Amino acid sequence: MDDLIPIGRFSRMSRLSVKALRFYNEQGLLAPAWVDPSSGYRYYRRAQAERAEAIRMLRAIDMPIADIRDLLADDDPELTGKRLVAHRERLRARLAEQEQMLRFLQALIDRGGRVMPYDVIVKEAATIPVASLTLHTSLNAIGADMGRGFGTVVDAIGNAGAESNGKPFVIYHDVIDEQTNGDIEICIPVPAGTVLPGDPVRYRELPGGPVATTVHRGPYQEISPAYHVVTGWIEQEGIHPAGPPREVYLNDPQTVRPAELLTEVQFPIDKTPR
Repeated sequence: MDDLIPIGRFSRMSRLSVKALRFYNEQGLLAPAWVDPSSGYRYYRRAQAERAEAIRMLRAIDMPIADIRDLLADDDPELTGKRLVAHRERLRARLAEQEQMLRFLQALIDRGGRVMPYDVIVKEAATIPVASLTLHTSLNAIGADMGRGFGTVVDAIGNAGAESNGKPFVIYHDVIDEQTNGDIEICIPVPAGTVLPGDPVRYRELPGGPVATTVHRGPYQEISPAYHVVTGWIEQEGIHPAGPPREVYLNDPQTVRPAELLTEVQFPIDKTPR
C-alpha cells in the first residue's frame, strides 16, 4: 500500500490526463493497481509509469488501441519489432497519401479554386451480371478493404472456372466519411448464369438503366470533385437519383501512373422531371 500513488499524482508523473488513464483502463491497457471500494478512487504503482510512457508514446504516433494492446502483451522482441515495422509502413503510406493531397490542393490553388472541368453525359447502362461482395468499411480502412475484397472476388471467379467479363467497379451504398462507416459492393462482371461457390461472393444481375456519368483522370484520392459535378448537374436538371453511385475502373493501377488513372463516376437516374 505504501507504493500506491493517487490517480492525480500518477497523471502528472505519466503526462497522461485522468480522463486518458480512465480510458486506457477501460481498453485493458493500463489498469489501476488498486481501487478504493468505498470511494472508487484509483491508485497506481510507480512501476506502472514505464507502461504509461510506452502507451503515451505509441498513441503519439497514431498506433491504434488494439495494436498497442497486442504489442504490450508480446514477450517476444522479434514479434514486437515486426508490429512496429508494420505500423511504420502504415504511417509511410498515410504520408504518401497526404503528400498527394497537398499536390492536389496546390493544383486547386493554381486554378484559383476552380474545380477541374468535367463533362457530364447521360447514357443507357446495360444490365450487368456480376460476382459481388458487400463489405462494411470505414474511411481509414476502405483502401485496404477494397484491395482484399477484389482479391476475394477474383478468387471466387477462378474457383468457379469462369473469367471476368468487363471493367471492375464499386457501388457505394452509403456515404462514408470520418464520422460514418458504411457498405460498399465490389463487383466484377462475369458471363450470365455463372455459378459461384457461395458466400461471401454471390452472383447477381445489376439492372440497367440511364446513368449520369463523368470520367475522372488522376489519383483515386482526388475523385471527390467529379462527384460534386455530377450531383450538382442532377440537381440543376431537376432529375431524380435512382440508386447509389458507382465507380468504374477503366484502367489498371498496376500498369499506369496515378496521374493516368481513369475512373468513371456513374449515378443511376430517373429521367422523369421532378
